Amino acid sequence: MSVAWVTGARGFIGRRLALALSDQGLFVCGVGHGHLHPQSWREAGLTNWLNSQITPEALGQLAAEHGTPDLVYHLAGGSTVGASLQAPLEDFTRTTSTTATLLEWLRNHAPRSKLVVASSAAVYGDTQGVPAEESRPPQPVSPYGYHKLMAEQLCQEYSQVFGLHTAVVRLFSVYGEGLRKQLLWDCAGKLVAPGERIELGGTGEEIRDWVHVDDAVAMLAGIARLASESNPIFNGGSGNGVPVREIVTQLAAALGRQKRIAFSGVSRRGDPGVLVADPTRLRALGHTCNVPLTVGVRRYADWFNLERDR
Repeated sequence: MSVAWVTGARGFIGRRLALALSDQGLFVCGVGHGHLHPQSWREAGLTNWLNSQITPEALGQLAAEHGTPDLVYHLAGGSTVGASLQAPLEDFTRTTSTTATLLEWLRNHAPRSKLVVASSAAVYGDTQGVPAEESRPPQPVSPYGYHKLMAEQLCQEYSQVFGLHTAVVRLFSVYGEGLRKQLLWDCAGKLVAPGERIELGGTGEEIRDWVHVDDAVAMLAGIARLASESNPIFNGGSGNGVPVREIVTQLAAALGRQKRIAFSGVSRRGDPGVLVADPTRLRALGHTCNVPLTVGVRRYADWFNLERDR
């Protein structure tokens, strides 16, 4: 049985990925921040969960107890632009330093492992209305984007210089059931609160490439076989740009809330106006986004209502 490690397996995407890998018959171990009861990590498809920083000692412990990994999915790191603006050094440590630590451990102890790193579309900055190809020169506008780019560059270094087999997936705006932060979570909370009007930041015309978590997980899981010394990079997006105003309107309808939705007109520093993928490279490999936005938003609304009723 192949052994897979998932760093950040307690997170929104990590949990879903761990379960998908387990369903494929892999022996899945997770490492990252936070306590998980054994029943919880077993339900997430994990054979073992290690509550720890990404350190050589923690990785060595996993290897000693469960064997060196055949596959590693690196999802640990900073998760939002806003948090990186408030604490850039912490974001650097969580994203860039952990990637360096993991790569160095693999170089010394498991050089034949295949590594998939979850990066972000934030490395592109503002795509200026043009879908971003992977060859587009990165122009990040936030610490979060800069640190993700540094992590990618570390993968490039270790693949070219030391021969590690790596691959990078630049995820766009991932959403879905279980996400308890960012736009949909904040907006849903405001929509169900008392009042006839809600106000959100930005203009509402910011365009994003929304990707349901099920599609993001399928991309990550399928890319491992392509990890190589060339460190291929793939866009994890649908190619469809949708304004923030539209997805908020869809969410309001799915929740059955008729409120006046206003926007402050003030965009947050570090948020690009347009961020859309050119998914040609992944599509050529047979990977497509299968969850339509209308369906994904409805599923999110249904999940949110269940959470409120608990």
